[in-house]
Amino acid sequence: MASNSVKKRKFIDNLFKNIVFLCTMFGVVILVVLMFDVIRKGLGWINWNFLTNFPSRFPKKAGLASAIVGTIYIIILTAIIAFPIGVGTAVYLEEYANKKSKFFRILELNIANLAGVPSIVYGMLGLAVFVQILGLGRSIISGAFTLALLILPVIIVSAQEAIKAVPNSAKEGAYALGMTKWQMIKCVVIPYAMPGMLTGSILALSRAAGEAAPLIVVGAAAYVPFFPQNIFDVFTVMPIQIYNWTSRPQEEFQYVAAAGIIVLMILLLSANGVAIYLRNKYQKDM
Repeated sequence: MASNSVKKRKFIDNLFKNIVFLCTMFGVVILVVLMFDVIRKGLGWINWNFLTNFPSRFPKKAGLASAIVGTIYIIILTAIIAFPIGVGTAVYLEEYANKKSKFFRILELNIANLAGVPSIVYGMLGLAVFVQILGLGRSIISGAFTLALLILPVIIVSAQEAIKAVPNSAKEGAYALGMTKWQMIKCVVIPYAMPGMLTGSILALSRAAGEAAPLIVVGAAAYVPFFPQNIFDVFTVMPIQIYNWTSRPQEEFQYVAAAGIIVLMILLLSANGVAIYLRNKYQKDM
């Protein structure tokens, strides 16, 4: 009787493991097929002119220049806005807040819930608050504030986990040396937690760089044949430019869009590589 029960549990365990493995492989195969198709279509269209030309209604003259510059503007501003706020919130929640209070529990619950909100909702919030109420218009700064709201929950949660990983012995040693709470946080907690904070923040920024839906709502333009002059200028980003090309009727634009996807993937993979490098560098320094 017991032997049959053990065999049944092992059978269910193996069955579940195989199902999960097949689901994983299905996703991997689909991804490989899509990647192969994109590379096959777009690799031949990538050259210096493609990276330096402005968008055009002629496929062979179309380029990503304004979209690349717009993406760089957006990501830098988003990082400047989101990183200090996210890290500061995490420090407050882990080091200063009363974790037994009702306010803390509500705050934690809402941060966790916000991480799962669809990006289009943040776009509508950005349109209402930054574009209309604050009067910032359909500009780079409105897009940056919107994306900062989008990635803030991710930065906060990753920073909290990094702070939780700081050993209590390091904190107690700082207090034993006569440090105040703020000095302990500044000299011990933040440097120790910095690898995790940077990794989570860069991965969150990578997600923001690939977002199109919230920026479409905020007012990013699909056709911008010039570089933005300041943070209040109109803009476009790479995902929106790629989406615009895929919607064009000419077949050649499908190849141009594939080339844009390759450039965007290189940018995102580079950002992920920087995150890994910084994490390893700080861990070695510690």
